[in-house]
Amino acid sequence: MADVKKFKRVVLKLSGEALAGEKGFGLDPVIVDSLAAQIQEVVESGLEVAIVNGGGNFWRGVSGSNKGMDRATADYMGMLATVINSLALQDALESRGVPTRVQTAIEMRQIAEPYIRRKAIRHMEKARVVIFAAGTGNPYFSTDTTAALRAAEIEADAILMAKKGVDGVYDADPAIHPEAVMFEELDYIEVIQRQLSVMDSTAISLCMDNNIPIVVFNIDKPGNILRAASGEKIGTLVGGKK
Repeated sequence: MADVKKFKRVVLKLSGEALAGEKGFGLDPVIVDSLAAQIQEVVESGLEVAIVNGGGNFWRGVSGSNKGMDRATADYMGMLATVINSLALQDALESRGVPTRVQTAIEMRQIAEPYIRRKAIRHMEKARVVIFAAGTGNPYFSTDTTAALRAAEIEADAILMAKKGVDGVYDADPAIHPEAVMFEELDYIEVIQRQLSVMDSTAISLCMDNNIPIVVFNIDKPGNILRAASGEKIGTLVGGKK
């Protein structure tokens, strides 16, 4: 498996629900500030950080909110939800003195930079957090796929996949099956074949093709972002074989 102690640049994948806290909808300012504090710890440790947010705290897109709406329209609305989350997280980070840039795949220059790969890398080299918003800019692609694509483009060492309420990847839903066993390590192909809830198959395939390790961990435990980024043995490590 990959030597996670050598992470220099990481992509943190946050779900929209993680920003909503117990409310389940919208933004919880206390939770957003708590996440910003944890991300600040990672930046201050010397790692380069990029973030991809989901938008499920506002809009579930094809999986729930659209109620028969055209798929492309529903997906574009979901992309806009990720922009709201990204701006909120940027504000929380900058209030803590962490320089942050939001880059969007759909141009909206009044509020964020357009996504430019070389510019994103330059920001991170200058210790700025870069938040990639609006998904890939295309419908039919999830924010998981966005995280995998951006990680490949910026040559990130790993994707930190933050999960709400679970410590890693299990062989069954631990909320339903208390006897479920958590995996410490998995191969990409095993995730696809067993249809384990890590990322969607497109995202996993992209990570496999580019040999990008994925660390799946529990976002609800304070300090876990830094532990995952620092290479502590935490959660489940997917892939990374040379």
